[in-house]
Amino acid sequence: MARNPALTARSADKHALYQEAVQDPAVDLGFMARVYRRRFGRSALLFREDFCGTALLSSNWVRGGRERRSEGFDLDAGVLAWGREHNLAPLGEARSRIELRRADVRSAGSFRPHIRSATNFSYSVFHTRAELVGYFRAARRSLAHEGLFILDAYGGCEAFAEVKERRSIGRGVTYIWDQAKYLPGSGEYHCYIHFRFRDGSKLERAFTYIWRYWSIPELVDALRDAGFGRVDAYFEQSAKDGSGNGVFRLDPEGRTSRDCAGLIAYLVASR
Repeated sequence: MARNPALTARSADKHALYQEAVQDPAVDLGFMARVYRRRFGRSALLFREDFCGTALLSSNWVRGGRERRSEGFDLDAGVLAWGREHNLAPLGEARSRIELRRADVRSAGSFRPHIRSATNFSYSVFHTRAELVGYFRAARRSLAHEGLFILDAYGGCEAFAEVKERRSIGRGVTYIWDQAKYLPGSGEYHCYIHFRFRDGSKLERAFTYIWRYWSIPELVDALRDAGFGRVDAYFEQSAKDGSGNGVFRLDPEGRTSRDCAGLIAYLVASR
């Protein structure tokens, strides 16, 4: 069987590269479904994906069973169109169980989700605490009675560093996460994703993020101020080489990850 040819800046699709480099639906959805089942003793069926982008999580959610439905919210019409063509169209019948909305994530949906998610630190678009707490309040109001709001968070000393991290993602492509500017007085955070190719071509600033960095304690406090009665923190455990191993354990104080320069956690909030 012929090998897939190396990609170039001209032949690559930046949304496909993003999904390959940044997202792992099996990890995210597997974690969310397990936590829900352990908490409530039954399976979650209704899923809402905020800042859904290409709706990769939503499309993978409905693959998991005929009773599952999902809803995605995003403001970018172009990326939603890409997701409809590349992630939803191949689903066949299951496509009818997904609805994508070009709308603010603070908008009401068509159902009360069992799980509502905000992954890839996308809530960082909210630069003030009032905006963040307002979003969290809207998320809480939307949930089913037995519902969870789940977001990921980033921490450790590397979270504040102005650095570039490089990683090969195959087919001659190098993914670069560029933390270009961090302003400690305001928390303003400028980050970019670049892609470099074996032939020397590149996609500079394929994705741009002008964020506010929110620490894990700040997020927990904001969730509680938004009315969530319970907020649990699950920290990723470390492999022998110091990298994350994809296993997340309940650890309210992050004791198992306190020596990590860069760490990832899930915050799980409920009424």
